[in-house]
Amino acid sequence: MKSWLRLLALLSLTAASFAQSDVVVPNENLVVEGVPKIAASLAETVDRYTNFRAANLQSWDPVARWMLITTRFADTAQVHLVKMPGGARRQLTFYPDRISGAWYSPTSSASLVFSKDIGGGEVFQLYRYDLATGDTTLLTDGKSRNTEPVWSYAGDKLAYGSTRRTGNDVDLYVVDPANPKSDHLLAQLNGGGWTALDWSPDGRSILVSELISAQESYLWTVDASSGTKTLITPKGGAVKIAYGSGRFSKDGKGIYVTTDKDSEFQQLTYIDLSTKQHTYLSSGIPWDVEEFDLSRDGKTIAFVTNEDGFGVLHLFDTGNRKEKPVTGVPKGVISGVHWQANNHDVGFSLSSARSSADAYSLDVKTGKVERWTFSETGGLNTADFPEPELIHWKSWDGRAISGFLYKPPANFSGKRPVIINIHGGPEAQFRPSFPGRWDYYVNELGIAMIAPNVRGSAGYGKTFIGLDNGVLREGSYRDINTLLDWIQTQPDLDSGRVLITGGSYGGFMTLAVATNYNDRICCSVDVVGPSNLVTFLEHTSGYRQDLRRVEYGDERDPKMREYLEGIAPANKAKNITKPIFIIAGNNDPRVPVTESEQMVSIVRQNGTPVWWLMAKDEGHGFGKKKNQDYQFYATVMFVKEYLLK
Repeated sequence: MKSWLRLLALLSLTAASFAQSDVVVPNENLVVEGVPKIAASLAETVDRYTNFRAANLQSWDPVARWMLITTRFADTAQVHLVKMPGGARRQLTFYPDRISGAWYSPTSSASLVFSKDIGGGEVFQLYRYDLATGDTTLLTDGKSRNTEPVWSYAGDKLAYGSTRRTGNDVDLYVVDPANPKSDHLLAQLNGGGWTALDWSPDGRSILVSELISAQESYLWTVDASSGTKTLITPKGGAVKIAYGSGRFSKDGKGIYVTTDKDSEFQQLTYIDLSTKQHTYLSSGIPWDVEEFDLSRDGKTIAFVTNEDGFGVLHLFDTGNRKEKPVTGVPKGVISGVHWQANNHDVGFSLSSARSSADAYSLDVKTGKVERWTFSETGGLNTADFPEPELIHWKSWDGRAISGFLYKPPANFSGKRPVIINIHGGPEAQFRPSFPGRWDYYVNELGIAMIAPNVRGSAGYGKTFIGLDNGVLREGSYRDINTLLDWIQTQPDLDSGRVLITGGSYGGFMTLAVATNYNDRICCSVDVVGPSNLVTFLEHTSGYRQDLRRVEYGDERDPKMREYLEGIAPANKAKNITKPIFIIAGNNDPRVPVTESEQMVSIVRQNGTPVWWLMAKDEGHGFGKKKNQDYQFYATVMFVKEYLLK
């Protein structure tokens, strides 16, 4: 009898294991509601599209011609060392959470500093990593948010921002990483928009940015001994001015910055610190200069312009103040420009529609471009992936709005269903970088994808970026409505099968479109999006509130509060009768999970199909591969169920 019971138990266990292997089981950190069981066969089918890797340049070794990169081999991106173009990637850090940045000292390769949070909460801590022993030392308090570390030229000090005093204000701190006990408050600052940009070559001053909004910021110098701060760029002008990156000149008499002063676009500019005179260095380029770096000898600036979404690398001679031609750099999106100490190698990360991000270098003396990493693409031949087509349509006020259209391969005949993927920010921009998992929908399911850059997007001048501020918010919704009109005119697109999706502010736009134009779409996928800008502003992290109020409007003002409540998707959720999938992270410091939870609760009252996915160990978007994979599997099922039927 006992033997028979044991046999029955064994058979039951085997049957359970077999049944378990037929489906994808959500891991213990995922809360899943309304999502049907996901067949293991679906995971196998899409598997290659989940195995893309990317490599991003973080820092150069100051002595050897070696690179620090971040890339993912297991679940999250970690720090790796690469000693030559195409060389092996030696992993240095091994954490369950991703590394957000890594920086060598400018004078020694014995150690580096890296930044990391826990569970996507963005409470970043700084650590010193000893290359010889592998020992890691915590440099910050372990409790507050610590950001944007900047090394002194001598490599003996690190300046960074920290919220440890109030939890909201970002003060300026300084530490010698070799002596963690040296950590101290240098300057007490008011507000959450402060960032250290650079040290003066003599180590006496720190250049600091004060961000008020995407359209308004100021530059200060802070005395590295006393903490006394001096305003460089005056306040109170009739026209708001934004300053971006900043570096001291080699002689310390001036600073190189990006600014939209006297221009629609961010220009590379030199400011004389004694006269405050601005000299514009890239005024012949009608696009934003989005980042730059100054060579160690101060003779050359490498800068990147954002030209209709593509990144273009430029070189500028600071002596004769003339641009040097650059050739041989592949077309794509460029970021993370860093000079090596040898003054002739400039490194950067580059991504394109057919290549995930990889680290490159350009020898400015020889013009030689070298690719340092060759990130895996899941065994797929990405050379056949679609190149995006830049499209334009006329919006409701006659203004031209642009976006990128990804068309399926020619073997998909007839009118194709459409995914409209709206970027976040809102002061951001869709760039034609590697789509990754999105390529599955285009290549394998025959879905066209449109990524619009509606009013309020960056990259098209400061007037355009302000067109959705405050009570102008609904103008961006109408840009999507006119995009739906444009789709109707396209013979190869099916206007009757349109899915709206987006993350962060793109998630808010998704909900806004779903509530305002419910009859024009068939379903939607909202990822970490606010559902009511009033409750969002009241509960987003304190260091972000003032910055967001400039963009959305101040909910403490009765008239603005009434307006924001009137346009809130959560207050118009009764309009949603089409299926919706809502995704959130429990630890999100930007858009609290309650924004998603309230939308789920309200829409369910309509009797509308609602799929709900929440990760307990994530923040503003999923960073762990196992969670990203489950989100992808579930979204593919949702697309097949409600867009393709």
